[in-house]
Amino acid sequence: MAVKNVDVDGKIFEISYELVNPQNDRQILFLHGWGSNKEVMKVAFGSCFKDFSLIFVDMPGFGKSGNTHILKTSDYALIMKKFLDVSGFAPFAIFGHSFGGKVATLLDPDMLCLLSSAGIVEKKPFKVRAKIRVFKFLKKFFGDSMYKLFATKDADGMPKNMYETLKNVVDEDFSSTFSGFKNRALIFWGREDKATSLASGKKIGSLIQNSKFYDFDGDHYFFLKNQKRIEEIFLADIA
Repeated sequence: MAVKNVDVDGKIFEISYELVNPQNDRQILFLHGWGSNKEVMKVAFGSCFKDFSLIFVDMPGFGKSGNTHILKTSDYALIMKKFLDVSGFAPFAIFGHSFGGKVATLLDPDMLCLLSSAGIVEKKPFKVRAKIRVFKFLKKFFGDSMYKLFATKDADGMPKNMYETLKNVVDEDFSSTFSGFKNRALIFWGREDKATSLASGKKIGSLIQNSKFYDFDGDHYFFLKNQKRIEEIFLADIA
């Protein structure tokens, strides 16, 4: 494991990362999802892509990369771009899972590989929508002091700045960003995914013009059991 200090607009971010197969010239960057870390991506793909240098990163606020700021998805993309620049990395492909898929798309790689990416807004269940309305009403009288009572399970134990960051990124519509992506893309999805639906994946596939869509048995972390097949598809596509 290594740490790289990244300065973005006067804010210093300590980015924890790990390289696998550093002797190889061609590189692949792996970006984890919200609430996850580089170890999940390394468990899935650390033994794959033997001819590539693999870059596993903890994005700010996750794993061993700290964060005290309130960020947006675009901020994460800027931080990752600066990290790549100061480290001398130029990945040919970027794999992004869930939230990491949005960041990966903004980085505009030659080859984009999305794993159950976030970015398509889906209608929330009635209970969730009602909870949001109640919180907004009470916030007028009590401010943010009520947020712990109304925070999602994703926010359990989360510092306030990361909860505010979550609110910034959770319901972003990336439809125009996906449709504006002009390079090659491989889109991989779990058929039983309840976090980002299969319908969302197919929509992303229709928005990215130069893309191919593949679905697999499994949930939001389907790639933990299908990494070898994903590797085969990737290598065949770039051959």
